[in-house]
Amino acid sequence: MADTSQISPFVFGCGGGLVLNKDSFSYQPGETKVLQNFEPDVKGGYKKILGTTKWNSNIVPQVSSSSERVVMSAIFGSVVLAARGGSIQRVATGSGSWTSTITGLGTPTGNYTFRKFNFDGTDRIVMCTGTSSPQLLTSAFSASVINATGTANFKFVEIFKNHIFFAGDANNKQQLSFMGPFQTNDFTSSNGGGAIKVDTEIKGIKVFRDALFIFGQDKIFKLVGTSLSDFAITPVTRKIGCVDGGSIQELGGDIIYLAPDGLRTIAGTERIGDVELGTISKQIQQRIDDVTLDNITSLVIRNKSQYRLFYPVTTGAESGSKGIIGVIKTNPNTGQLGYEYSDINGLKVSSTDSDFISNTETIVSGGYDGYVYLQESGNEFTRSGTTAAIPGRYRSPDLTMGDPGIRKNMQRVIVNYTNEGAVDANLQVRYDFDASTTPQPASVPITTGNVPALYGSGVYGTSVHGQSGIPLVRQHVVGSGFTVALKVTDDSTNPPISLKGFELEFVPGGRR
Repeated sequence: MADTSQISPFVFGCGGGLVLNKDSFSYQPGETKVLQNFEPDVKGGYKKILGTTKWNSNIVPQVSSSSERVVMSAIFGSVVLAARGGSIQRVATGSGSWTSTITGLGTPTGNYTFRKFNFDGTDRIVMCTGTSSPQLLTSAFSASVINATGTANFKFVEIFKNHIFFAGDANNKQQLSFMGPFQTNDFTSSNGGGAIKVDTEIKGIKVFRDALFIFGQDKIFKLVGTSLSDFAITPVTRKIGCVDGGSIQELGGDIIYLAPDGLRTIAGTERIGDVELGTISKQIQQRIDDVTLDNITSLVIRNKSQYRLFYPVTTGAESGSKGIIGVIKTNPNTGQLGYEYSDINGLKVSSTDSDFISNTETIVSGGYDGYVYLQESGNEFTRSGTTAAIPGRYRSPDLTMGDPGIRKNMQRVIVNYTNEGAVDANLQVRYDFDASTTPQPASVPITTGNVPALYGSGVYGTSVHGQSGIPLVRQHVVGSGFTVALKVTDDSTNPPISLKGFELEFVPGGRR
């Protein structure tokens, strides 16, 4: 039996996120080598993500084929607009039938883009298909086609200084077209409309502060001014561009987008000019290199300071589809504000939107199976005909505890976590970089911690009343090695578990 007086503790909190660009000696203990379907939590630690449920139990009607994916899912008022096969349908949550709203838009070649606006007291949404003239829809679901002189099959749309701007016409890939102020179907110069060209193919447009940013294939520009008389374009950088407009989102006062060499923010690009451009995703560059450009789409979850980028391949099982989560957090190791990342696995997302319905942030996504889903809902992934458990994975770095030459005879692991219900997860200790020559013990269960009672929802005999702080769960473990790593697996359908930190207790052994 080990002499407990010789036990050494090693404590670390969960923070830093997924890191794939360090050697074993450079890792901070709280960083991870594997973080799948756990999100860096703005409240601290890593929390298993929530699941998906159907926004509406009925499939979006197909036009000509059951293989048609949902190329637009947009929250508009209290309904969702969904585009499939060249038509746009609408429906509220629940089990009601979809209502045909706009038809005859041609066979989709990519996702539709849209912007919501209100120029005169009436809420409107303008939508670009890339295969037909832009479509305009009022809150009363009155539809019209934008077909004044100068319109085309635009892919991108943005509202800037009370003007509607368009880009992405296949025959004018470098051109930015705009209507006059407060106009909804007039591009004429006599009423303030016009067109401006840049010297690169436009991949997306986005308003940021007092400028309209134009994301080119290999350059970025910004347009400033208030009207045709003083609109002016200046370059932000001529050395880097945006690979896909579907990646562009605003989060935390910055714009984040996917460049050829990783994720970047516009604020950072502006500050350092066009000399040296840094990315915000170097720690997961290996993952960025795997991103395919078949159908990139993204969204933000505002109350979590979270950016999600989805890059499903056109073919392949939903269980193998991937995405990236980025969260703005203060790094517990450096004290600096930055991004922490994790992987999403198992969501094959085709289109996205996030907005507020009755003051509640709502996140929807269209699927390759023809349904629209509500994200951040339930504890399973819902697919067209089935539900599936969310495969949660965490793996710490291979920890040397300050001395890689000393053998660590492990005694127990103290797990610091919170839970919102029953826990059915497993903990495994891995020695010496998972070496086959070192005995690797079997996994042990992580038991259910005490669930603090909430007024009106506490369960007698289960919930703990008056509890404060985060409980510690002690688990005896066996084995020894010169490096030690922890793995947590949660394939349950229980409410999310949030990993906060660990304490490893070991007895120092011989030196090799």
